[in-house]
Parts: sequence; structure tokens; C-alpha cells
Amino acid sequence: MTGASADSSIWDRSRVWVTGGAVALIFLAAIESLAVTTVMPIVSEALDGQALYAVAFAGTLATSVIGMVAAGAWSDARGPRGALYAAVTLFIVGLLLSGFAHTMPQFLAGRLVQGLGTGGQTVALYVVVARLYPPHLHGKVFAAFAAAWVVPSMVGPFLAGAVAEYLDWRWAFLGVAVLTAAAFMAIAIRLRGHDLGHGEPQDRRVLTRRLLLAVVVAVLAVVIGLSAEIEATWRWQVALVAIIAIGIAIVPLLPRGALRAATGLPSVVLMRGLAAGAFFASEAYIPYLLMERFDFSATWAGIALMLAALGWAGASDLQGRYGERLGNRRITLISVSAIIFALLCVLASAAFGAHPAVAIVGWGFAGAGMGLLYPRLTVLTLAYSGASDQGFNSSALSISDSTGSAVAIAVAGIGVASLGGGASAFPVVFVFGIVLVLLAAVPGLRLGHAAESTAS
Repeated sequence: MTGASADSSIWDRSRVWVTGGAVALIFLAAIESLAVTTVMPIVSEALDGQALYAVAFAGTLATSVIGMVAAGAWSDARGPRGALYAAVTLFIVGLLLSGFAHTMPQFLAGRLVQGLGTGGQTVALYVVVARLYPPHLHGKVFAAFAAAWVVPSMVGPFLAGAVAEYLDWRWAFLGVAVLTAAAFMAIAIRLRGHDLGHGEPQDRRVLTRRLLLAVVVAVLAVVIGLSAEIEATWRWQVALVAIIAIGIAIVPLLPRGALRAATGLPSVVLMRGLAAGAFFASEAYIPYLLMERFDFSATWAGIALMLAALGWAGASDLQGRYGERLGNRRITLISVSAIIFALLCVLASAAFGAHPAVAIVGWGFAGAGMGLLYPRLTVLTLAYSGASDQGFNSSALSISDSTGSAVAIAVAGIGVASLGGGASAFPVVFVFGIVLVLLAAVPGLRLGHAAESTAS
């Protein structure tokens, strides 16, 4: 496929069904992600699990790391087809477990299984893109993935809130499970007609070690979240030890030099984790803030998420069109500035009582900043990768993303718990987000120029 003509399209006859199926899976993952963020305050109250609010997000992200490592290794060894099938199946099973849960532990169990599927699906789709589409179409594919958030962002949060408020929160999970099964059948049938490669032999000891390390990272991330429930004297000490241990365990799962922001792929991967942590830790508390401080209903609390997702999709489209012209350094500066501005707007509402419209509109800038940055980092990862390490590098990018998000959400939860919980404690979350974004600017200025060198 790498020899395809320059005018080929991601929607041409040979790829249209695969592109459509992949976009549908991303679309439904977007629906689920936006729905969970909107309905979690209701779920935690219904299942008497307010203390585990942060863990419901962090746990899913943590176990997704295991799915990413497994899918990356599977894709490199045998091709991405089987990895994708297994991941989507786990995603559906997790949704069903959460949707039928009657206690918070049961709900969390479903979220953990769902995380395995979500992580594996992301990596497997990245490798499918690398194997099936020529490099000059990668930016357009990921722009299409981002655009798959447009409709969910327009109706997803509002619809999820309405479903939870007027029907039952369970349908926010069960409905997505049914639709994902249908989309999965479509892409499974069409992928059989494409050669995605059969992979290369892998060192089983290395793979086993990486998988065990992924399990360690996931368990420690959950421990950080659960530490919010232990005695205040010890919770920060436990969290700090777990964070240090994650830093040690994650090193073999990332490109060499990632934690010290070495130029090129290591900085690409590190920036992804820091930016994801800042954005998703903050977004997890925005509907909660609107409900607790400003008495929004679940239906209307999703408005901020809608604007952010629309900004994300729009900026992703701009990146697909003009990313090479803007360049990596300019994209970094624009993205970081937009996210910091958004966090300051939300902080103004949380700490100083500014009108909720300030937070809602401001958060749209965070979505735009992430939409410009995210697909660019994905394109750079593939540009830095060869056929033998596409799975490893794709999984490393997603591992950084999910680990950064899981740890940041868990730490934010500890911060809220330490200040007594409730809306009065929420400002600490957004201050923490600003710190993470500023840290993300360091690797952001060291991304290198792989995309420019491979674009010709």
C-alpha cells in the first residue's frame, strides 16, 4: 500500500468499509467516553460510591495499559487483526457488566474489563492504519477519527444526561454495547479481504516482562485512586510511593529517554501523557462542578463537554489540513496556550464564582488545543516507526496517554478528598491541570521533525 498514488483516498473502494468501520468504533468509544463523564455523578450516587468517583475513571485508564501492551505485542507478532477482535469483544463485555451492575464494586469490575478492551482497540486500530494506509494518508485517517467525535460531541453528553435523568443511567452503557457489536461485525467482515501482515517472531520473555510490567502499572494506578479512602495521614505517602514505582515500571514500556524528554519520539510520547493527564483529570470534574456548585441537571451539565469535543474535532481537521505548514513547535505553543486559558476560565468559576458560562465556553478552548495536538502526536509516532516497531511505539503512545490520565485523575481525587470533597475542593484539580500543561510544554518543544522528513 505504500506505493499508492498520491491522490488515493481513505474512502476509495478498497478501503471505504474498513475506514467506515474504524470510524464507527471510534464514534462509539467517543459516545461512551462522553456519556461516562456526564453520568458518573448520578452513577456514584445511585450505587453509593462517591468515594470511588475518581477510581471509576482511573481504573479504566489503568487497565487499558494492559490492553495496549498486549495488543501491541500481538500486532507485532501476528498482525493486528486478532488483537482488534479480542479488544472489541472485551470492550463490549465491560459495557455489559457496568450496565447491569447493582453495586459500585460490580460497576468498577465492568469498567476494568472495559479498559482492557479500550486500550487494545486503540493500539490495534493504529497498527491497522499503519499497515493498510500509505503514510501520506495517515494524517487524514486520524483527522477522520477525530471527526468521529463531532456527532457525539453535539448530542452525546446531552443525550447521556437525558437518558440518566429521564430513563436510567444503565442505558448509557448497554446501548453503546449493542451498537458496538454491530459496528464490529461490519469491520470484521471487511478486514478479511485485506492483507495486514503476519508479524515477526517476538522474544517471549521480553513480551512476558512487558505484560507483567503493564499489570504492575495498572495495579499501582488503581492503588493511587483507592488511597483517597485511607487515613489522611498516609494517603499522600502511599500515592507518592505508587507514583515512583509506576515511573520505574513504565520505563521498559516506553521509548528510551521518554522520562527525560529526549528529542524525537521520546518527547512525543511523554508530551502525550502529560497533556492527557491535564485535560482528562480536569474534564472528569467539570460536570460534577456544574451540578454541585451551579445546580445544573445531568442533561445540561454535559454542555461543556459538547463544546470541548466540537473544538477538538474542528482543530483536528485543521491539523489534518495545515499541520505540516504550522510545524510542531507552533502547534505545541498554540495548544498549550489554549489549554491553559481554558483551565483558567474553569478555575475562575470554581474558585471565584464566575458565571458558569465562563467555564463552559472556556473549556471549548481546551478541546481545541487537544484536537490540534493529539493527531499531530499520533502522526509523529508513526513517522518515527518502522514496520518492526509500529506496535510497540503505538502502544507506548497509548500507554503514556492512559497512564498519565489515570495517575492525574487519581491524584486529583486525592486532592479533592484531602480538602473535604465537594465543590469547594474542585479548584485544586484545575490548578493541578495548569501545572501539568506547563510541564508538557518541555517535551513539546523537543518533538523533532519526523513528519517533515517523511512527508516528501
